[in-house]
Amino acid sequence: MIVFIYTHPYTAMPARHVPHDRLATTEHAMSILSPRPLLRCAAALALAATAGGAHAAYPERPVRVVVAFAAGGGADIVARLVFERVGAKLGQPFIVDNRGGAGGIIGTDAVAKAAPDGYTILLGQSGPNAINPSVYKKLPYDARKDFTPITQLTSYGYVVAAKNALPVNTLQDVLDLAKKEPGKLTLSTAGTGSSAHLALELFMRQAGVKITHVPYKGAGPALMDTVTGVVDLTFGDAASASSQAKAGAVKALAVTAARRSPLLPDVPTVSEAGVPGYEASAWHAVLAPAGVPDEVVDTLYEAIREVLADPEVRARLERDGIEPIGSTPREFAAFLDREITKWQEVVQAAGITLD
Repeated sequence: MIVFIYTHPYTAMPARHVPHDRLATTEHAMSILSPRPLLRCAAALALAATAGGAHAAYPERPVRVVVAFAAGGGADIVARLVFERVGAKLGQPFIVDNRGGAGGIIGTDAVAKAAPDGYTILLGQSGPNAINPSVYKKLPYDARKDFTPITQLTSYGYVVAAKNALPVNTLQDVLDLAKKEPGKLTLSTAGTGSSAHLALELFMRQAGVKITHVPYKGAGPALMDTVTGVVDLTFGDAASASSQAKAGAVKALAVTAARRSPLLPDVPTVSEAGVPGYEASAWHAVLAPAGVPDEVVDTLYEAIREVLADPEVRARLERDGIEPIGSTPREFAAFLDREITKWQEVVQAAGITLD
């Protein structure tokens, strides 16, 4: 608070300098009641308020965007694509800070414990923010309470692909084989507890089949061992799996998302192909520490929404099989709550744990 103290020139003078007879005159009374000192005080207050408002403008300095995975991965690419343009709109650089390790826990926790001033934000993902709360018995952060949802950036499903030697041409063929010989078919994913692994568990649960899960350290090796025939099937990322399918190296049977992929428009969704109501997608999002001011949330959301509406950005994302979203903070908060609950049920039913 700034306090202005105004002292009238007459009252500031020693008493001996103020003739007694002048205090009784109309002229002196009018000088004491003059509005000019009050106007000067009001002007000073207005100037201070204006200066204070300018000082509070966000962002005033660079913003750190924590990506909880290594540079060069999908999350890193999305972060740099989006926040380079957000920074240009808001007049400050948004600097990507890769904090990989422990399945995204290290970077996610760093943001949970950061100051809630909007200068440290998170490029969130379905794994650290929706799945980890269930597959880990202890986490250093609370996925629901320690973050302020800003927006869901993207959504992307997986391609159910089969090795060429497998005698199937449709997803229904896979279901028939799996029901005939439970557990004989093998399916690779990027690892135990990954989004693709949870998508598989949900698939088996809803389809009523048993398929043997083969976890790998990354989506690339999981796909390549399907190409070479080491495993029968994979839940592969859309860009790589569609490329291999178009090259004739694997057979693309379905996509796990709610809608067909623009990369494989003729390939049905799992729901269309034999498991009605099935949907499993991974996603990217933006979150800030809990307690970030509403004006910061609004500023970030509006800038990101404008960036995601850019045809160039949309085309770049869709080229990798990624759907731009740009939901409101309220919509994303509701979505995140549903996702945590959804995957918690799948994890508990499958008995998955990474502790």
